[in-house]
Amino acid sequence: MIQSVQYSMALLEDEARQLVYKGAVSRSQPIYVLCQYIPAREWAGVECVLETNGFLLRDRVGDLIGREEWDND
Repeated sequence: MIQSVQYSMALLEDEARQLVYKGAVSRSQPIYVLCQYIPAREWAGVECVLETNGFLLRDRVGDLIGREEWDND
């Protein structure tokens, strides 16, 4: 049986941050590119979480993950 993941804002931010770190997506791309990495059956829930938190699919991934802080600066 396949389990569905309950997405939260923190989980979405984490997923996006990891994809940016791996180079799979860039901070300047629109948030909707994340749909390539999230199962289609869960995308409606993701959209609801984004909308509830004031994000649009055309907003940038960088807006979603916020400013990155580096410990070694």
